[in-house]
Amino acid sequence: MAADPAAAPGPAGARALYHAVADAGSLGRFGEEIEAGNPSGWPGYEEQLRWARNAAGAQHAVTTGVATVAGEPCVIVGFDFSFLGGSLGVAEGARIARAFAVATAKRLPIVCVAASGGSRMQEGTSALVQMQVVAAAIAGARQAGIPHIAVAGDPTTGGVWSSLVAGADVLIGVPGARVSFSGSRTRPAGADPESADYLADGKWARGSVDVLSPVHRLRGEVAAIVRLLSPQSRGDIPDGAPLPAWPAGPDGEGSPGEGGPGEGASGEGGPGEGTPGEGTPGEGTPGEGTPGEGGPGEDAWAQVIGARSPRRARADRWLAGYFEQTFDIRGDRCGGVDAGLRCGFGRRDGGTIAYIAQTGQRTTPAGFRTATRLLALATRLGRPVLTLIDTPGAAAAPSDEAAGVGTAIAELFIAVASCQVPITSVVIGEGVSGGALALASPTDLWMARDGYLAVTAPELAASILKLPADEVPQVAARLRLTPAELMSRGIIRGIVRPPAASAG
Repeated sequence: MAADPAAAPGPAGARALYHAVADAGSLGRFGEEIEAGNPSGWPGYEEQLRWARNAAGAQHAVTTGVATVAGEPCVIVGFDFSFLGGSLGVAEGARIARAFAVATAKRLPIVCVAASGGSRMQEGTSALVQMQVVAAAIAGARQAGIPHIAVAGDPTTGGVWSSLVAGADVLIGVPGARVSFSGSRTRPAGADPESADYLADGKWARGSVDVLSPVHRLRGEVAAIVRLLSPQSRGDIPDGAPLPAWPAGPDGEGSPGEGGPGEGASGEGGPGEGTPGEGTPGEGTPGEGTPGEGGPGEDAWAQVIGARSPRRARADRWLAGYFEQTFDIRGDRCGGVDAGLRCGFGRRDGGTIAYIAQTGQRTTPAGFRTATRLLALATRLGRPVLTLIDTPGAAAAPSDEAAGVGTAIAELFIAVASCQVPITSVVIGEGVSGGALALASPTDLWMARDGYLAVTAPELAASILKLPADEVPQVAARLRLTPAELMSRGIIRGIVRPPAASAG
């Protein structure tokens, strides 16, 4: 947590990083009246402060104010490394707390741009406890639904990283920036100073940073996130996420039927779609040969094969047709990333909706924890959630067990059950076992005509029951996994289909 004077930020006289984020001339400073003291009676500290003020052209290591980022209003907390290594003292803690209070009062997002070695040695334990001051300020903003975005510049270490920055809702790292709890002079003997684990790049690889952005792109990256999450622009969606349309483009081999862009849904009706209870399960005639739309005797095994087709529309296509703009968060903030799961926020018809989308791969413990993280953030910001379910099941290798896959699934089930914002769920492909159901709304679950939902895969069910492989198709039928079967039992609300199918 110590400020690291050995970590030079770059050429002498370089402007503080927050100038690359805030629009030129937009910063209206506040908190200038807050003065630094000498709580530990450190010899010569007053002279060091005078020198630092002359070197940095600022009163403190932290500048606070209201600004715009690419035209988007926010509160800025900007660190200046040239002021005693951007270290955190009592005055800096007070200014940061004031910034969070102003952001809450004005209903503005707060953007923290860090370049700091950590806590200020000359102020001793009084500097250390500023981590608690910062944590209390963050907690207040979270309770008020204020988004907190942070940029980790070079360096971001010690108490600034492990309170203000790592605690952000969305975190951007500058490639190559030194980002770590320990500074270069406080690491264990023999630690490799070039290890990626001490850099923003390593934090991104392990799910502690959401995006890497070079300095010249920071303003645009921050503005896009602010636009999606700000109370000023995220909109009001009181009835939950609308049901998605069938994605544009050819259905591809393995998809039942043909159809282009648009939406058809049978069943109770989603938000703004008809009267609950008016739909007929499947809206098709049993025996017509369209998988997923007939009665209980339809070909369940064909449904499974179709859901597994590599040409079937996956989550990326569903999301692209649903949102005008998206931003993915990355990782579980516990050292893990699941590349087969997308979580984030998107813009639709002027409002922001959160999403969790499986992409057809097995979901790992990190994926389930990332989904839980997304639900917590969506709840704080009052954003409805759309989940797209498509997985052959939870990852089950020894490494997944070691990483706590069962615990991660259990915590996600609890997060969904206790979520205070509406969740709309669609099974768009395979829905196998608890790894799929963990993402499903208990009250608003739909299914694409391509999908199925089963206690386990038919092959595994046959194996569990010690049945021969040639009985797998019959097992699939007995599992009653098709959309029509699930709808007839009240497990799903309805079926999403191409418009051509819904017309017949």
